[in-house]
Amino acid sequence: MFHFDLVGLIKTAGYLGLFAIIFAESGLFIGFFLPGDSLLFTAGFLASQGYLHIELLATLMVIAAVLGDNVGYAFGRRIGPKIFSKEQSILFSKKNLLRAQNFFEEHGRKTIILARFIPAVRTFVPILAGVGQMQYHVFFAFNIVGGLLWAAGLTLLGYFLGSTIPDVDRYLLPIIGGIIALSVLPTIIHIIRDKETRKDIIEFIRSRGKS
Repeated sequence: MFHFDLVGLIKTAGYLGLFAIIFAESGLFIGFFLPGDSLLFTAGFLASQGYLHIELLATLMVIAAVLGDNVGYAFGRRIGPKIFSKEQSILFSKKNLLRAQNFFEEHGRKTIILARFIPAVRTFVPILAGVGQMQYHVFFAFNIVGGLLWAAGLTLLGYFLGSTIPDVDRYLLPIIGGIIALSVLPTIIHIIRDKETRKDIIEFIRSRGKS
């Protein structure tokens, strides 16, 4: 049923709705739960079936992804340090601000690209890049590369498979499920390997349980 709902969403939303969703997921807090990977792939598939124009679709999705990240970066750079004033919070804390600054000094460039393919993480990385005072020209350059690889890549992948594999719609649901599983896997591995992250999550859950 999931892929039928997604197909219906895309057909109803159209280009403007798809643009808004990808924009929100790329740089707004409210967009972290949106299904960007599966949405792009399915939109590309629908383009192969004649519902959308692939050139216009891919172009708009890249623009939405790049603009969304830029908004997230600007928010993080201007407002982020004030939000990260709390001492104890799973996300907004001084400790996480220092982590963001150190992390982007060491891994910032590749993180901007790789985070595109990790749900939820891609929403917060541009914000943290701004909080961590990453140089804008560096962020912008890698933001464009990441936007092209993610937004255009997944859209064109859906279009290519829809155009070349007979009756590919029969396999649409397991393909989308596989994309979601692969995109979530890096986050799960990080949580398993990183003791401090696990500790923060446990402490946050306990604090919520007491309140």
